Amino acid sequence: MLNINSITKGIVIDHIKPGYGIRIFEYLKLDKANFTVALIMNATSRKYGRKDMIKIENVIDLDLAMLGFIDPNITVNIIEDEKIIEKINLSLPERVEGIIQCKNPRCITSEERGITHKFVLLDENKGIYKCEYCDQIYSWEG
Repeated sequence: MLNINSITKGIVIDHIKPGYGIRIFEYLKLDKANFTVALIMNATSRKYGRKDMIKIENVIDLDLAMLGFIDPNITVNIIEDEKIIEKINLSLPERVEGIIQCKNPRCITSEERGITHKFVLLDENKGIYKCEYCDQIYSWEG
């Protein structure tokens, strides 16, 4: 049995879809962290069968919209004195900026550099977004 100690103060990103933990780990640049970080992959989950999980022994700023976009089933637990003091359940964000890019070659974001890619959620059940500039459709599943 793998044993990962509890953390005294920090953040646990839980219920990550298996295989997505590494994406979040890299996006948060946790490989460059100067504090203790644990990436647990393919752990047993009563709720989902399998899950990834990230334990961070530090308090850092998290982009909850980005995390919700990568995996809307994530739970973020804030830990103090080895206890969960806050549990944040994520969902697909209403708007995403600078996370995904419009694939329409005629979109203004493709033609002009420096314009932030902005998408608005159209259908939460299907994870469908549209570009704010050209209405190009983007599916969350890729």
